Amino acid sequence: MGFFDKLKSVVNAVTGGAATVTIQLQQSCVFPGETVDVKVTATSTGAEIKSKGVYVDVFAEERVSFRDDSTKEEISKARTTTQQTIQIAPAFVLAPNETRSFEGSFHFPSEVLPTFEGTLCQHRCQIRGRIEAFGNDPDSGYQVINVGTKK
Repeated sequence: MGFFDKLKSVVNAVTGGAATVTIQLQQSCVFPGETVDVKVTATSTGAEIKSKGVYVDVFAEERVSFRDDSTKEEISKARTTTQQTIQIAPAFVLAPNETRSFEGSFHFPSEVLPTFEGTLCQHRCQIRGRIEAFGNDPDSGYQVINVGTKK
């Protein structure tokens, strides 16, 4: 491995660019406490990746935003309502330029509030697929998902 190959490897570890990751859900709307089926696909961008596993991260937050007419100030506050990590596959090695898909299911956190979009406030839930690896974990980026009220 030459100097530039080593440098590229370090950059990929720092940026999470060692792999591209996607996540797919079978449902268009999920419900608190429900079993959710997911598929996470990882593709090495050139080097071998030793991963400690495949994870799904669930993140939900409520936001309030409004303009205070007396001060003309924009006021915005956010509060995390759920943050959970679920492992769906064990450790694995991804060969250079290899693509692997991992299917799994997990119980969607029961405390997640339903998705809503009001005039002043909103509640959103996001999900991402991630492979744990040396440096910054490659991930799919967060995707907004719809959460319904309990059945």
